[in-house]
Amino acid sequence: MTTTLTYLQFHLAFLLPAVMLLVATGAVSRARIGESATPWSSGGLRRYWIGVAIITVAAVVYTTPWDNLLIARGVWWYGDGTTIATVGHAPIEEYLFILVQPWLTALWLSHLSVPTTWPESERPVASRVVALALAAGIGLLGWRLLALDATFYLGAILAWAAPVVALQWAVGAPQLWARRRLVAAGTLLPTLYLCTVDRIAIELGIWVLSEQYTTGLYLLGLPVEEATFFVVTNLFVVQGLVLYRPVVAELLSADSVPGTAWRRRLRTLGIDIDADAEQ
Repeated sequence: MTTTLTYLQFHLAFLLPAVMLLVATGAVSRARIGESATPWSSGGLRRYWIGVAIITVAAVVYTTPWDNLLIARGVWWYGDGTTIATVGHAPIEEYLFILVQPWLTALWLSHLSVPTTWPESERPVASRVVALALAAGIGLLGWRLLALDATFYLGAILAWAAPVVALQWAVGAPQLWARRRLVAAGTLLPTLYLCTVDRIAIELGIWVLSEQYTTGLYLLGLPVEEATFFVVTNLFVVQGLVLYRPVVAELLSADSVPGTAWRRRLRTLGIDIDADAEQ
């Protein structure tokens, strides 16, 4: 199938403008946040973007083998003339998409108030056990769905997502639950936008999903597998960053044992951040 839009042009038409808009409006949003909620300090914002870079690297490392495996299986393919070159089984534009999505979601999240405090929980162990049981259920469901061609893609998404959410929920299930409105708000808008442009790309034939490996179920015209993918991947990014800010703040807090230990380790490397702050 020949389309009127290439995969690179898709990036330029839909992803680049969204990133530019979020960058342009970010300072205004963060200024307003500083007047009423947890402010974004220059140091805090810098550490936030370091966290985004770390999550992006993790996304590329974790997603690349999975993505290539599904393309090789024939779960989806790309329209004639829509890609520039291929590395492994995936076009370079696919790797670009994997790189851009975390930044798009993180840019949106930076418009919101992301607290640096670690909320207390009345039942931290019980909440983690429940969350891990849910993650295990998602993983088991995914593995069962892999057994049938029609549910293979959906099963691959769930089985692939389960270890990541299990790790995040093991670290901070009660804290994420306490910030559930923030997690929902941070996840919802990027998911809706990416689902919308994904539907456009499918209609244009930039990529084509196999009828053999999909359920044939649609959500507002979008295959349910694609909607599920964007929900879980944006959830990865948002949950990771919501946990990252208080963890880093705790490590760097001079009043906490972890902060003291962290500073002691830095001093062994000849770095005294307390002395630098006093100068």
